[in-house]
Amino acid sequence: MREPWVHRFVEANGLRFHCVTAGAGPLVILLHGFPEFWYSWRHQIPALARAGFSVLAPDLRGYNDSDKPEGLEAYRMGLIVEDVAGLIRAVGHARAAIVGHDWGGAAAYAFAMLHPEMTDRLSVLNCPHPDAFGRALREGNMEQLKKSWYMFFFQLPSAPEELLSANHFRLLKQFAYANARKGTFTPGALKAYVEAMAKPGALSGSINWYRTMFRRGLPPAREYPKISAPTLVIWGTRDHFLGQELTRGMKRYFSGPFKIVYLPGVSHWVQQEAPGQVNRLLLNFFKGSLKELT
Repeated sequence: MREPWVHRFVEANGLRFHCVTAGAGPLVILLHGFPEFWYSWRHQIPALARAGFSVLAPDLRGYNDSDKPEGLEAYRMGLIVEDVAGLIRAVGHARAAIVGHDWGGAAAYAFAMLHPEMTDRLSVLNCPHPDAFGRALREGNMEQLKKSWYMFFFQLPSAPEELLSANHFRLLKQFAYANARKGTFTPGALKAYVEAMAKPGALSGSINWYRTMFRRGLPPAREYPKISAPTLVIWGTRDHFLGQELTRGMKRYFSGPFKIVYLPGVSHWVQQEAPGQVNRLLLNFFKGSLKELT
């Protein structure tokens, strides 16, 4: 069967990115999280393309078939934001709707803050605003600190890579995907994720996102400009990695229209576990208004 998308390489911000594209129309760019790659949007790409959008789903720097620059400084969020801006320009667009999950969500927030002129709409899935997450860690939110134990482990040199890749990435599969609803990740999907992480430099590149965040620290709230783009946050309530309390009071981070929709009983892997609900919300948001969403 022919795939409903096209694989291509795109040069942006001095790097070469593997991307999946589909459709024609206004641009939607889909930013994946850890430990994933473009494939985490496999349920959204054809649905958005059929609805009249041009879809771009890149492997972010450090992941799968995209370039994996060496050194922690190469994974600063400012550089990642410019990757996204460069990709949008490289495919011939001036603006895009930005959708991000997990680390891709963090990049999406940052992009909307730093490039409001390029942000048509913003949707973030199971990722808190960076100030909310920073506050939780600084103020000693014990529940979130326990959920975030792996982030501290990732600060060690080489040990995380060795442990996660042992026994054909057995621990990575257990740690990351075991919390999803049964049937979300088929054997074929898990095989695809393992193959992506097994590529030379991919595991270190993806973990370096965490290492860089902790070494540079999260800036205080006053350094975050408010987001003006209309924003939809989608949150699966059964997230084993990020507490739902991180979403309280989020409206203060936005000057434009904002809405959060909770999906009860859905895990962190929201767009893969509840693709029908997520697709409906995204399409209604991109084609209508936040007020119409339920």
